Amino acid sequence: MQELLLTLMLLTPVQWLFPDDASAQLQTDVFDTGEGPLEINFVGHASIFFSFNGQIIHVDPFGKMGDYSHLPKADLILITHEHGDHLDAGTIEQLTKENTQLIVNEATANKLNQGKVLKNGEATTALGLHIKAVPAYNLMHKRDNGEFYHPKGNGNGYVVTFGQMHVYIAGDTENIPEMAELKDIDIAFLPMNLPYTMTPEMVQQAALMFHPKILYPYHYSNTDTRKIVDLLKETPEIEVRIKKM
Repeated sequence: MQELLLTLMLLTPVQWLFPDDASAQLQTDVFDTGEGPLEINFVGHASIFFSFNGQIIHVDPFGKMGDYSHLPKADLILITHEHGDHLDAGTIEQLTKENTQLIVNEATANKLNQGKVLKNGEATTALGLHIKAVPAYNLMHKRDNGEFYHPKGNGNGYVVTFGQMHVYIAGDTENIPEMAELKDIDIAFLPMNLPYTMTPEMVQQAALMFHPKILYPYHYSNTDTRKIVDLLKETPEIEVRIKKM
C-alpha cells in the first residue's frame, strides 16, 4: 500500500483549520487508504484524531493535552475507558455538534448517560466505518489494593477500518493473548508506561503477536522511546514511528 507521509515542514490539508501557533504544534501523518487519504493527528498522551473523507474522528480527547477550541469538532468520538485521562466530559461536550456519534465502553456510558456501548468483541458501523471493540486490560500491574489498573472485560481497544487500512487503537492494556487474534493491522497505537500499561519489552512482545506495518507508541509519559526503537530494529517489517505524545 502506497504511503503518503507529509512532514510538518509542508502545508498539510488540516492546517487551515487552526491558528498559526496551533497548526505548528499539531503533528500529522497522512496515508493512502485506497479510498482516500487518512490524516492521523497527534494531540498528546492518548489523544489523537483522524480525518477521513471529510469526517473527523476523535479518540480519548483530553483537554489537558491540547487546546480543543482550535481543533475540529467531531463527527465521531471513541472513548476507550472511563479513567480521567481518557474520559473528559467537558472536552467531549466541546467537540460535540449536531449528529456527533459517541462509541464507548459500558462504564463510560454510565458516567455520561449517553453513547453507544460496545463490549469486547462487539462491532458496529459508524460514518461508514467498521469499528470493532477488542479487549484492553492488565495481566500483571495492580494497584496497592490488589486490583488491576484495568480489569478484564471493562475497557476497549478499537480496530477501525478506513478504506483498505486497518488501524488498531489499543487503549490502556498490556500484551494480552487476544492480540494474537488481530489480523492485517496496518497501523497500531500501543501504550507504553508503567505502572499502568506496558514496558518497552512488553510493547515489543505485543507487536510481535500481530506484526503491524507501522507502530506508534503512545500514552508513554516519561518512558524512553528509544528503547522500543532499539528492541524492534531487527524486525524491519514493523516500522516504529515516534511522535511527541
